[in-house]
Amino acid sequence: MATKGAYKRLTKEYMAIQKNPPPYITAKPLESNILDWHYVITGPPDTPYDGGEYYGKITFPAEYPFKPPSIRMTTPSGRFQPDTRLCLSMSDFHPSSWNPSWSISTILNGLLSFMVGDEATTGSIKTSDHEKKMYAARSHMWNLKNQKFRDVFPELCTINYSQAKSAAADSALIKRSQSRNNHTQQQTHSQPQQQQQQPGHAQQQKHPIARTVSQGKRWVFVLVVFVYLILSKLIARSSSAAPS
Repeated sequence: MATKGAYKRLTKEYMAIQKNPPPYITAKPLESNILDWHYVITGPPDTPYDGGEYYGKITFPAEYPFKPPSIRMTTPSGRFQPDTRLCLSMSDFHPSSWNPSWSISTILNGLLSFMVGDEATTGSIKTSDHEKKMYAARSHMWNLKNQKFRDVFPELCTINYSQAKSAAADSALIKRSQSRNNHTQQQTHSQPQQQQQQPGHAQQQKHPIARTVSQGKRWVFVLVVFVYLILSKLIARSSSAAPS
């Protein structure tokens, strides 16, 4: 629960932001908890984030403004790990460098400035400009899937058809790629099976020949026995017919 000092300070800052919002930034606290603030940064022009919509959260301590807040960005951006505490000079990673005169506008402007730079810190990641642009194209549709975003920023929950089309195209591309990979794997997997089946198939082709040879041998044997019997009878008759 916020102290009286924190409540008074944050209420004053909320009124100031409503009256004069920082460029590319929207921010508001939860109605149920003034220490729990949510923000949306719109990607500035001439940056890889142009057209992107980046939703995040700032959690203030009860002792604010004498202690710094924690800062997270939830929307995948290619710059920060989603929903990870960020190590910035105005965050709770560096309480010794915190200045109580800094406001929420100061914090969010500092976050935006750090975002469009390339300095590495805890919670940051390194990606190409192309990847950042792909994240920007999908950001609004991703936010619409987030229940908290829809609850806090219902006024932003409109369908951006250009981003939806881009996201659908990316999704279709990924599915086609996965389908090709699966087809290739199935072909690779089936080849050994086909090779294993070939010897058995060849054996099946040899079976009729083997049966024919076997049958031929039996007929030859029967013929030999038959001839032997005839010859035996003839010899016996010749012996009985001879004069004694």
